[in-house]
Amino acid sequence: MDTHTQKFKIRLGLFIAGGLALFVLAIFIIGKQKNLFNPVFKLTTSFSNVSGLQVGNNIRFSGITVGTVDNIKIINDSTVKIDMLIKKEVRQFIKSDCEVAIGSEGLIGDKLLVISQGGDDSPMVKIGQHLVSAEPVELDAIMASLQVTAGNAEIISQQLAEIMYKVNSGNGTLGKLIQDTTIANNLSQTMVNIKRSSKGLDENMEAAKHNFLLKGYFNKKAEAEAEKKQDALDKIEKEKKKKEADEKKAARQKEKDEKK
Repeated sequence: MDTHTQKFKIRLGLFIAGGLALFVLAIFIIGKQKNLFNPVFKLTTSFSNVSGLQVGNNIRFSGITVGTVDNIKIINDSTVKIDMLIKKEVRQFIKSDCEVAIGSEGLIGDKLLVISQGGDDSPMVKIGQHLVSAEPVELDAIMASLQVTAGNAEIISQQLAEIMYKVNSGNGTLGKLIQDTTIANNLSQTMVNIKRSSKGLDENMEAAKHNFLLKGYFNKKAEAEAEKKQDALDKIEKEKKKKEADEKKAARQKEKDEKK
């Protein structure tokens, strides 16, 4: 009986010790997550809709968890105040013009607060300061917008299908151009006629150049073009000579400087 009682006491003592160890470990883990053992300071912000944010959710800055949501309080019908506990070690990086937005852990994860980076020249945030917020976009609004877009896409696809059916059936101007071989042949013949007319126009212009009455006009035009080309050549030649003279002058000046 005494042996049994001694074993029972040992087991009971081990059970109690294990329970206390688990309790202390749980307190340590929870305290670390809630920043109970780290020096913190408070900031506030406000939203018109917190989108499911809860007390204890994480706060991130530059992708790093730097604090937790301490309190959520409804101020009025359009304002919800949020108290944030932030680690003091990151206070130097948070500026007074930082903005707070509501994000989430992945697509369907818990909500969290995201503090954006401020300007380089902005002062460091003060303890208890109120930061401006960026209102979140509700998932319901996104889904409603997607439904409208999907409806418009469906209407457009139906209209395109009707247009393609009419084109393939030979209805309308475009359908006739594609399906009716007669119109295609007429277009081809029209292009041939245009080419012939262009060729005939060139021949008429060549004949006009040799005509006695118009010969003087074309000769004057040719002489004007020749004079224009000659003036351009003279200008180029003049600039070339000037450049050569400048180079010779520079060379002589260089020789004088070297002799000195």
